[in-house]
Amino acid sequence: MKVFDMFEMVHTVPDWYDGPRRGIADFQGRPHLFESEWQDGEDVHANTYLLMPIDEETFALALEDWVIWLRWEVAFKQGKTSRNTHPLLPEDEHRHREVEQLLNVPLVIDPARATRKKAEFRARHDPDKGVHALEVCWKDA
Repeated sequence: MKVFDMFEMVHTVPDWYDGPRRGIADFQGRPHLFESEWQDGEDVHANTYLLMPIDEETFALALEDWVIWLRWEVAFKQGKTSRNTHPLLPEDEHRHREVEQLLNVPLVIDPARATRKKAEFRARHDPDKGVHALEVCWKDA
């Protein structure tokens, strides 16, 4: 009997360098902060990550901040703003700064409490999120 890999939703990817480096994704059905163990100068295709669960309030704030960034990206692709405004539209700056301050502490990986996994990311169909619609399969490292 073949065991199928289970893919879970990736909610945010605010840090991308040749692939997802940091964000929030489900692990065992719950939102977790994930962070690549890749270090500059190493193989950029390294796929090990540290994962830590996050609470509902942190998750909601991170999603709000992600929506702020997605608004900027849509406006940029539509030619309504320039790279000079990256990563947010001027009208979102105040709220982004508030959310950013609230997330400074809870979105930090504690290696002593984190779970280490390998990740296989793939695109998933989501017309609303376009290129940023991803899912991930976590495997033992």
